[in-house]
Amino acid sequence: MAPRVLISDKLSPLAEKVFAERGVEVDKKVGLSKDELADIIADYDGLAVRSATKVTEKVIARADKLQVVGRAGIGVDNIDVASATTRGIIVMNTPFGNSITTAEHAISLLLALARQIPAADASTRAGRWEKSAFMGVEVTGKTLGVIGCGNIGAIVAERAIGLRMKVVAYDPFLSPERAVELGVEKVELDDLLKRSDFISLHTPLTDKTRNILDARALNATKKGVRIINCARGGLVVEEALKAALEAGHVAGAALDVFEEEPAKENALFGLPNVVCTPHLGAATTEAQENVAVQVAEQMADYLLTGAITNAINFPSISAEEAPRLRPYVKLAEQLGSFAGQLTETGLKAVRLEYAGEISEMNTKALTAAALAGVLRPLLQDVNMVSAPAMARERGIGIEEVTRGQEGAYETYIRLSVITERQDRSVAGTVFSDGKPRIIQVKGINMEAELGPNMLYTTNADKPGYIGAVGTLFGRNGVNVATFSLGRDTPGGNAIALIETDNPITDEVLSEVRGLPHVVQAARLNF
Repeated sequence: MAPRVLISDKLSPLAEKVFAERGVEVDKKVGLSKDELADIIADYDGLAVRSATKVTEKVIARADKLQVVGRAGIGVDNIDVASATTRGIIVMNTPFGNSITTAEHAISLLLALARQIPAADASTRAGRWEKSAFMGVEVTGKTLGVIGCGNIGAIVAERAIGLRMKVVAYDPFLSPERAVELGVEKVELDDLLKRSDFISLHTPLTDKTRNILDARALNATKKGVRIINCARGGLVVEEALKAALEAGHVAGAALDVFEEEPAKENALFGLPNVVCTPHLGAATTEAQENVAVQVAEQMADYLLTGAITNAINFPSISAEEAPRLRPYVKLAEQLGSFAGQLTETGLKAVRLEYAGEISEMNTKALTAAALAGVLRPLLQDVNMVSAPAMARERGIGIEEVTRGQEGAYETYIRLSVITERQDRSVAGTVFSDGKPRIIQVKGINMEAELGPNMLYTTNADKPGYIGAVGTLFGRNGVNVATFSLGRDTPGGNAIALIETDNPITDEVLSEVRGLPHVVQAARLNF
């Protein structure tokens, strides 16, 4: 029996054509409510969506046959990926189909802002001839600051250079070599704010990027700067931007995305120096055709052959090797996440060492999983397939080393991140119970299982540290699940990995950092 797919959002008719040509039955039912979708989802092997359909836990619980959810686009906020993973449902996206379209929209908004085109158009249509009211600025010779220089940011930089602009870029994952290749100058955020005549944002919304342009950052910009955001709502604090516009410090803003969408009301609406569009970044015929064809091809490949491409929750692994490799995929991703969450400076390279039995496995999939773990804390919309491409875009070197059994463990993975300031390594293995374990951090031996809420500290190996942490936790009602320690030499450098029942609060983290002998303290989540 041929697999059956439901298209529940508006996709290009080319998607239906691809499914039909591949021998996949397809139904298109747009505008279903959550309950209506839940009532019929059990009949389908695949579900193709854009952003309107909400693939909730309730829908997934009723999806008895569902094998794959395909998102025609990048973000998967509308899909409960955790529930899908628990049910063994592959979630795919199309991470590169909208790049050119979104970049072109950013450049369009930049030019519209520079020349006040929307306001001038409205004035002229109203019968007024106000040439003197719309004095614009040239972009030639001006400095564009690009925040986030990945796939879309790099295209924006290329187009801006074609307009004879100077481009500076802030992106912790952009290597100096890649910056030279793009023709941009890599700078720190504060330097970008001070120098830029225009600032365009091209970073995902993560804990580290949320409110990246807040009141402090906006006040640090050059007077007369113009802001463009085609990336994500929440990167710019809208009330702070309004205040900066009204004060005349920011000369204008062009926004395609907002903190709350659909944006029927917004603090920025009505300001004379603001251009707004309704999330049109991917709204071109070409982009919608690209993502529709891509998602249909990917879903058909999986349903008909088992091939996995651009999966959010599973790497590209053959059916034969999956059971043996799966625990090591989890280990590789956890090692990458451990290092990525602690990386704060520019990332130059990632080195992976595979020793023992694991060296004979599919290390390509393991490396992809590790890179996804490293990059996700800053780039969020990254999966085990897109991670290697994203690393290459930023000029991050990737090195794999395989060797026979060495040391006390029959097989292990060691991951090292090389930044502009240091070389940090973490190693792990999988025990007989199938669970990953950390066995070494920065050359210090220890054994620790990673949990959802962790505190990592480095400290001088002095008496009283463990008691001080315990007392602090007790005073703040923090319950410890596991406590793992290691040191290089007596009285030397020591590390601790502490799992707690609940997330460490900002207040507790600040107190830990203030303890005697503590060098570093950071929250980790797995």
